[in-house]
Amino acid sequence: MRTIGKLFTFIIIVGAIVIAYLTFARNTTFNGAKKYLYVRPGGASAEAQITQQLKTGKVIDNVKIFQFLAPKMNAFKNLTAGRLAVPKGTSVYGLIKILKADKQDTIHFTIKRVRTREGLAGMMGKNLMTDSAATFMYLSNNDSLRQFGVDTFTLNTLLIPGTYNLKWQYTTAEVLRIFAAAKKAFWSRNNRIARAAALGLTPAEASTLASIVEDETLKDSEKDTIASVYLNRLRAGMALGADPTIKYALKDFNMQRILNQDLKVQSPYNTYINKGLPPGPICTPDSVTIEAVLNAPKTDYLYFVAKPDFSGYHNFSTDYSQHLKLAQQFHDALDKKNIK
Repeated sequence: MRTIGKLFTFIIIVGAIVIAYLTFARNTTFNGAKKYLYVRPGGASAEAQITQQLKTGKVIDNVKIFQFLAPKMNAFKNLTAGRLAVPKGTSVYGLIKILKADKQDTIHFTIKRVRTREGLAGMMGKNLMTDSAATFMYLSNNDSLRQFGVDTFTLNTLLIPGTYNLKWQYTTAEVLRIFAAAKKAFWSRNNRIARAAALGLTPAEASTLASIVEDETLKDSEKDTIASVYLNRLRAGMALGADPTIKYALKDFNMQRILNQDLKVQSPYNTYINKGLPPGPICTPDSVTIEAVLNAPKTDYLYFVAKPDFSGYHNFSTDYSQHLKLAQQFHDALDKKNIK
């Protein structure tokens, strides 16, 4: 009997060691740095959703150990809708701790160049719980946008380029609220609102002008001079005549050459036939470009055209006849390269 008792005790000890090992040892089965688990609102319980993903998603080896321990350790008690990251090497116990703490993963959502509502909705649908189609409908509804001080034309004024730390489960409204706060903070710094007013512009108008400058040149050193040209045209009552607005009106952002027929497109963004600024930004301008607009020097320039060496720089003119000569040089260079 003593032998049987000792054997039984030995089995219990070995079993406990095995269970402890399976509980606390590195247990992930994937190759990447991390794997994600999702809890969606409505429908199945958080426990059922997580368990199903563990069974089918190749996250950890010992799903049964997890199923045995998790309920007993109240792993799902505080768990809310969201996305949770499981780092490579996490143990069953470590996973339970992540769930117990409701340790929601942060989405690093980067805005660099956004042009359209479709583009923004697609980015949000790809990175967040929200569906891109539903997000687009929200972004297309002025009643929804009014609380953020924008409409479908001025939506891009909310978007200050940079990286935002979001949660996967955030709604479209919650994300826009974060964007609106960042916009307010941006314009409250460095006397930007007053500097825009000194140019006769609201912050939204300054952003709109900056978006045109953003698409005109990649050369930061030229941006303030290009801004001065457009400001001079506005003050003179001239049409802006900005080629990037034609690309936006045609929704063809890869155009290499604007033709006379393109200038006839009927759109509020056609700054060849409509005087003044377009109704909203044609892209999200970088803060450097907004600063270039606010710091635009006083010049007499009314015209500019790309240099024929394709360096990315421009020739500036005060005289229209001189501008036509410089423009012809550039068009000749386009023809020589067979750019249509």
